[in-house]
Amino acid sequence: MVLGSCSRRLGLAAILSMAAAGPALAEGGLPQLNPAVFAPQLIWLAISFAVLYFLLSKVALPSISSTLAARQQKLDGDLAAAETFKAEADAAIAMYKKTMDEARAKAQAAMKEAAASVLAETAKREAAFGAEVNARTRLAEQAIATAKTKALGDIRSMASEATRQLVTRLSGAEPGAADIAAAIAASERK
Repeated sequence: MVLGSCSRRLGLAAILSMAAAGPALAEGGLPQLNPAVFAPQLIWLAISFAVLYFLLSKVALPSISSTLAARQQKLDGDLAAAETFKAEADAAIAMYKKTMDEARAKAQAAMKEAAASVLAETAKREAAFGAEVNARTRLAEQAIATAKTKALGDIRSMASEATRQLVTRLSGAEPGAADIAAAIAASERK
């Protein structure tokens, strides 16, 4: 609105200067080159300059400077807001990093705890399995020893019986149990 009134005033000043130069144009030459009209031209030039200077200094330039000041103030406010947002973003990033570091530390501690728990459970199961294997081994060894003793007893009785039958067939006389036992004991020592 201020610029609109300023342009109307400038238009009015241009019309007034043309009206003053009207007689020179009617004579048929360029009025600015006619020495007879130099004085009125200089007067109208000074008046136009003064009016234009007054209009620019009192109307146009203050509105332009206030617009520039408002723009600078808005830019300064936007920069301050941007700095505030940047500080908030930096704080949020720092909080995020701190939270992530804490979460990583908790996850590593949980993994170490789980690994220790698994190792303890494995060691317990291995110990139980070892004890069970040892118990079964002892039982198997006892069974083997019992079977061996029984087998040796059976072999002695079979050897006694075979010796008795063999001696009876070869010699025709039946040997005594003490003689057979002595012969078997002598053969085991060799």
